[in-house]
Amino acid sequence: MNILEYFELVFTDYTLRTITLGTAVLGAICGMLGSFAVLRKQSLLGDAISHAALPGIAVAFLITGAKDTNILLLGALVSGLIGTFWIRGIIKKTHLKTDTALGLILSLFFGFGMLLLTFIQKQPNANQAGLDKYLFGQAATLVESDVILMVLVTAAALFVLLLFWKEFKILLFDADYTKTLGFNTKFIDSLITFFIVLAIVLGLQTVGVVLMSAMLLAPAAAARQWTNRLGTMIFIAAIFGAFSGVFGTAISASQNNLSTGPVIVLVAAVFVVISFVFSPRRGLLFRHLRFRQNRRDLKLQKTLQFMYEIVKTHDSISHPHAIRILNNFQGFTKKSLQEMEEKQWIILSGQEWSMTQEGFKTAENLYNQPFPND
Repeated sequence: MNILEYFELVFTDYTLRTITLGTAVLGAICGMLGSFAVLRKQSLLGDAISHAALPGIAVAFLITGAKDTNILLLGALVSGLIGTFWIRGIIKKTHLKTDTALGLILSLFFGFGMLLLTFIQKQPNANQAGLDKYLFGQAATLVESDVILMVLVTAAALFVLLLFWKEFKILLFDADYTKTLGFNTKFIDSLITFFIVLAIVLGLQTVGVVLMSAMLLAPAAAARQWTNRLGTMIFIAAIFGAFSGVFGTAISASQNNLSTGPVIVLVAAVFVVISFVFSPRRGLLFRHLRFRQNRRDLKLQKTLQFMYEIVKTHDSISHPHAIRILNNFQGFTKKSLQEMEEKQWIILSGQEWSMTQEGFKTAENLYNQPFPND
């Protein structure tokens, strides 16, 4: 089955439609909430929370003895929230920095989770098999109830985002100013963090513990390259995340032995690379083109300034001595002269050229402006 056949079957096949819709919704909510993690410079928070959720899954199974997805994800949510509050506590109560606290909680919870999974795998009952799917994800296990849950959480997150949009925006860019306005910054910050944790937990079944942070951050990082407006960034990140889910699922389904979660992350990484290179505002390609254009303009302006200094010492721009000096000067190339002629700064007459009145006025305006070094 190729990709085109996959998209044809999406509208008729229940399983493919469910998986595709689920990964699209997951990508959208991850992109939307991941924008806040990126702008708050908490990129490692998603990695720490996803790893911190693993022991919650294991503990929930040990308590209930069942592999009910809702119960396991509830355990992951509780464990993720505990890990988040521990990170905050370490940062506030000790002299450790944020990255140290994140790394400490990540390794501690993930190690404990792996220990519990190893213990569970050695149990004699056959019901213990399959919990390791939460490490790397297994999108094929998505059912309609999972997709409905994702849609409800996404709708709730969008409603809260719109309801507290002003508070979120102010807190994001100036926390101290938010306090002076009388807003409860702890509540607002906890609300953002809660929904980030919730989005991560929802993605564990599809993408897995190991890759969930990439799913949260990649669409937001790509969207950041295209805009400076928060609302536009969130919208673009949601679109990138949704497309990553859809195309990642399509590629995985059209090929044999390709896990859906890693492919989705790779597609999201492609969006990041394209954004880093081709975005008009911050893309490496356009930055390089602008740099070359600025250097070319600066070179022409310096040449024009030199011409102005020569012409200024004579009575007029058409003085024969000034023209002779300009034509004997070898400090510029034919290409520079052609560009200056296109700008109507100089005029060619046979093999000789002279400065125009427009070029003289342009140079006069530039004369007193300092030029930076090349």
